[in-house]
Amino acid sequence: MINEDMDRALALALEKQHSDVICQDTIRAFNDHLQIAELRGKATLAVDTRGQKFKAYAHCSKATIFRLSDQRPTIILWSLIGFWAMLMWYRRRQTAVNDSLAVLVTKGKTFGGLTYSGDDGRFYAADGNEVQLTPMQHHLMEMFFHSPSRSLTKAEICDALWPKKPDASATLYTLIRRLKPVIEQHSDLKIESDRSKAYRLKTKSAIK
Repeated sequence: MINEDMDRALALALEKQHSDVICQDTIRAFNDHLQIAELRGKATLAVDTRGQKFKAYAHCSKATIFRLSDQRPTIILWSLIGFWAMLMWYRRRQTAVNDSLAVLVTKGKTFGGLTYSGDDGRFYAADGNEVQLTPMQHHLMEMFFHSPSRSLTKAEICDALWPKKPDASATLYTLIRRLKPVIEQHSDLKIESDRSKAYRLKTKSAIK
């Protein structure tokens, strides 16, 4: 494209003069006839001594040539490659998460979308992410998961968590109140109170 533009501009410039000498007017006419603006002032006119013909040479950087070229097919191709790479990464990530969940379900205890891993002693949501709990919240959830009925009396909890405290009712109430939204957010579970004498971990569907 650059060569064609220079050849055309040179031919038009030479039509206006009847001389084989390049002068300022030749150069001015040559630049005026160039359609590619980037070539103006960056092309050299010379004489081919063997063919006795005028020749134009462009002094364009690679960046200029790249800008002038049609990069739409390349951009489309790289966009498709990028989309494909992101899709493959997402699929591999999902596969890894599903594999991790499968291992957790196999080795741990799962109830209401919440899994307790026996390997590391942590709780995981259905998406494979760890549920962040305070030490006391974690201890209480362990007690719920180890209980066959998923039910604990107030006395059982207080004796296990605060054995030296004469009356831990207020502390227990605060612990349960703060634990409830965390569990409900990351699972299908809910903590129910039985006349403040016991607490039961149940699925939301079972409560309905």
